[in-house]
Amino acid sequence: MNDLKKKIIHESLKLFSLKGFLSTSMSQILEAAGTSKGGFYNHFKSKEELFFRVLDEARNIWREKNLSGLDEIENPIEKIKIFLENFRDRYLKDAENFPGGCIFITFSVELSDLRPHLSREVNKGFIGLKHLLKRLLDESKASGGLGDDVDTRAITEMLFAGMLGATVMYGVDKSDANLDRSINTLIDYLDKMKPLKEVS
Repeated sequence: MNDLKKKIIHESLKLFSLKGFLSTSMSQILEAAGTSKGGFYNHFKSKEELFFRVLDEARNIWREKNLSGLDEIENPIEKIKIFLENFRDRYLKDAENFPGGCIFITFSVELSDLRPHLSREVNKGFIGLKHLLKRLLDESKASGGLGDDVDTRAITEMLFAGMLGATVMYGVDKSDANLDRSINTLIDYLDKMKPLKEVS
């Protein structure tokens, strides 16, 4: 990928994280990337095309940060715990790429009414996250790590809601202590879940 194109995407990623897609002007993008309108339109047909490239880059970073080390772990519950730790330490605290906080939350809030077709693209990521959590919980249940009476769908929703809540609050207060407390609560919950067979 051309260096200028990479820079436009990366600088836009940071700007969109801070200000949102709709509130970021073309002039701000050009200034941050150090280019002209001609330089921009040599690589992107429109600001909306840039949105999709930024969304792709944000997803790549999300996967790199959050899925790190998961392949080395066999236990599905332990995978979720490492995922939550990555989410807390590697993703949400990544001020270099996302100085304004989670870009997906920013997009979701601002685009749902004004640009629903873009909001639907963002929502695909939330759906994928839920599928990942539920798949790992189902694997744990199938292997005896969770009891037969455990509702994996309900736990998925609880974890998802907890992650979203922690993300929103961190975007507001930037408190590492509060973020750690919120995510640690989810990890503690997973630690306390009873296995199917207990040693008597």
